[in-house]
Amino acid sequence: MSFLPEALRLHREPLEERMAAATGHDALRALERERVGEDGFLALLSPAAGQHLEAMAGRARDLTLRRFGRTVSLFTPLYVSNHCANHCRYCGFAAPNSIPRSRLTMDEVRAEGEAIAATGLRQLLLLTGESPARAGVEYLEDCVRVLRPLFPSIAVEVFPMAADDYRRLAAAGVDGLTVFQETYDPDLYADLHPAGPKRDYAWRLDTPMRGAEAGLRVVNIGVLLGLTGWRREIFVTGLHAAWLMKRHPGVDVAVSLPRMRPHAGAFQPASPVSDRELVQAMTALRIFLPRLSITISTRETPAFRDNILPLGVTRMSAGVSTAVGGHAKAGETGQFEISDPRSVAEVCEMLKSRGYQPVFKDWEPLEASA
Repeated sequence: MSFLPEALRLHREPLEERMAAATGHDALRALERERVGEDGFLALLSPAAGQHLEAMAGRARDLTLRRFGRTVSLFTPLYVSNHCANHCRYCGFAAPNSIPRSRLTMDEVRAEGEAIAATGLRQLLLLTGESPARAGVEYLEDCVRVLRPLFPSIAVEVFPMAADDYRRLAAAGVDGLTVFQETYDPDLYADLHPAGPKRDYAWRLDTPMRGAEAGLRVVNIGVLLGLTGWRREIFVTGLHAAWLMKRHPGVDVAVSLPRMRPHAGAFQPASPVSDRELVQAMTALRIFLPRLSITISTRETPAFRDNILPLGVTRMSAGVSTAVGGHAKAGETGQFEISDPRSVAEVCEMLKSRGYQPVFKDWEPLEASA
């Protein structure tokens, strides 16, 4: 089973024309429904729905409280390697960029983990550039075994793997996977990825499915907002998430909404996404998929993250460094610049001041309770 036929079908669909034809009345009718289907989701993403953003925010707020309560899970990324074989035009880690390259030793991984654990965080996202030759499955297994005593929940955002490799990581202690398609437009995808293993659109597209089949508990998908028109991209993202939910009902399916940030290299976003448009995208996703986990990262400013908190956010990163070894010591060039430099303690204080409970841990692995 593959999402590829559906992605290619949607690529041929005149979605922009359908959205342009949607009216404010179509959006209001979608808001009145208990369950919103694909047509309603499309209407909520349309330009006409922008005039009803306050109503969308209210519905999204109610659905989020009903499903998730006033809790927000906190995590932070740990970059263990920035070696990369890909030539992505938009990424600071891309192979052609002349930046210092490094890979942490296991002692350095342990030091990073201890520095992060000292903040109270117990959920970790392990990241590398995409270079299996420099940071492959065996290296990742070693990292996870070092970090596992400190973190009951470890997710990975690395190169796409076969299901058997995800099973290996799961056996080592990984329970989550993040993989961004970057763009669902296959033609644009080919242009943005001129060389390297990431050029394989279909292999990357079905990576979340392979992770779910391997038994991972959490699968997080997304696009890089700013590469092309956001309405089509969010529509396909939502349908991809719904497709995964239907086939793997026991998996926590999540969506991230990263907007492009400055990085090493000269690439500039072709279609910048405004704050208001990002709010429309997030609230439409929440209304379409009430059980969806939604992540907002430190790419966004503190004020914006604070203000959109009630509208659907269930996960936030905190105390972030995008450089290899950036938690225990000053790191090298990061993958991108962050906009919210607040510490874990500062983010927790913000959440509490707004009536939310920061969640450091919501998962206990079976072996820990045996």
